Amino acid sequence: MPKRVFCTFCGEQIEPGTGTMYVRKDGTVYNFCSHKCEKNMIVLKRKPRTTAWTERFRQEKEQRLKQQHTG
Repeated sequence: MPKRVFCTFCGEQIEPGTGTMYVRKDGTVYNFCSHKCEKNMIVLKRKPRTTAWTERFRQEKEQRLKQQHTG
């Protein structure tokens, strides 16, 4: 059974045998589902929490909305 791997940038599950693995000099491993995610994180240096189409952005937005309704 292959290990489940998720995209480091957008949070989508990556099918076995697809995607790209990027390893930095310090040994940090990034898994990307597409070139779009790789370019946004490595080349453009964007943060997943500020990019509207990522899972992390959706989670933080949901938390902010809950805080606004309760506070």
